Amino acid sequence: MRKIIIKLFIKNHENHEDTAVRLAYGRLSGIVGIASNFLLMAVKIVTGFIIGSLAIVADGVNNLSDIATSIITFVGFKLAGIPADKEHPYGHQRLEYVTGLIVAVFIFTVGILLAFASFKKIINPEPTEYSWPIIILLGVAVLVKIWQSNFYRQNGKLIQSKALLATAVDSLNDVIATSGILLTGLIMILYGINLDGYMSAIVAVIIIINGIRFVIKTVSQLIGEAPSPEYIERLLAAIKDYDGVLGVHDLVIHQYGAVKKFASVHVEVDRRNDIVQSHQLIDRIERDVSRRLGCDLVIHMDPVDTQCLVTDNYRQMLAGILTEIDPALTFHDFQINEGTTKKDLVFDVMIPFEYKGDMEELRERIRAKIIEADSSLNPVIKIDREHIP
Repeated sequence: MRKIIIKLFIKNHENHEDTAVRLAYGRLSGIVGIASNFLLMAVKIVTGFIIGSLAIVADGVNNLSDIATSIITFVGFKLAGIPADKEHPYGHQRLEYVTGLIVAVFIFTVGILLAFASFKKIINPEPTEYSWPIIILLGVAVLVKIWQSNFYRQNGKLIQSKALLATAVDSLNDVIATSGILLTGLIMILYGINLDGYMSAIVAVIIIINGIRFVIKTVSQLIGEAPSPEYIERLLAAIKDYDGVLGVHDLVIHQYGAVKKFASVHVEVDRRNDIVQSHQLIDRIERDVSRRLGCDLVIHMDPVDTQCLVTDNYRQMLAGILTEIDPALTFHDFQINEGTTKKDLVFDVMIPFEYKGDMEELRERIRAKIIEADSSLNPVIKIDREHIP
């Protein structure tokens, strides 16, 4: 069924690397989730009220949180296609996070209210009219959730979307919750034991946990999260794949929504190459990589001397000093400039996010070791943390 739906609603569906097709997959996944979860929610809530089962009502409300997730997914991919304007030069994609935060607070509130209602039902049990048709209905709901999870998972893998993969896992969690209610119904029919209040309390706790999780996630996205390691690896590999690229550093990526990314990076080229040819190479990388990976890429070109033995010796000396201080330290933008009395040894040192030491103390330590090794040098050191962890 998944393949039929995709063929019907996504043009050029096989070209999933294309940004427009990727957005179409995301929007379609959101629409399918909204439709299927709304149907499940409506049926469960109505059924729950008819037979007096708070657990089924709670499970229907739990599907409401799934609708919220699907809406966030749809809105995120939809907003990614809205062009930027003068007031919002980077687009409108972060509205997804604002919407998500509002929905998350609503879900959390509903979970709290259901928890109080469940507690009352545990204290004062009311009759619940489970029947075999209700059991069959719950079994169908479980099957729908399993299909839904598979739909999200396959699309998520295809377009490499963490959001869809996470939604697939969330759907599997719902399978467990609905299966628990199904078991409660079977126990009621076969043994006459009413566990409805206890099961509704469990589902209420699940809803509260989902609400808290959504709040934490959306707040984290609003603050600004690092992109996935897989995306970073793909981006760096794509740039390094070009002949003439000697090295890559200072990668910075800003995310605006599910798919909108802006990236800047320094690319090292041989300083002896023709500057026009090097500039043409940089332009080609920007165009190609931006199109392939769906980001606006800007590259700063760094000329590097690859054939000077003196420069190479100083570079090896610096590498040894940094390794001795901390093997996690790296350097780039290495230059030797002739000063009035000494040679300026200019370079940037990158420290990992985990580094807890004082930067100024580290700078002076590196400087002292360089001067100790060669007093004719004047170290000019810039220390910065890695932009991408």
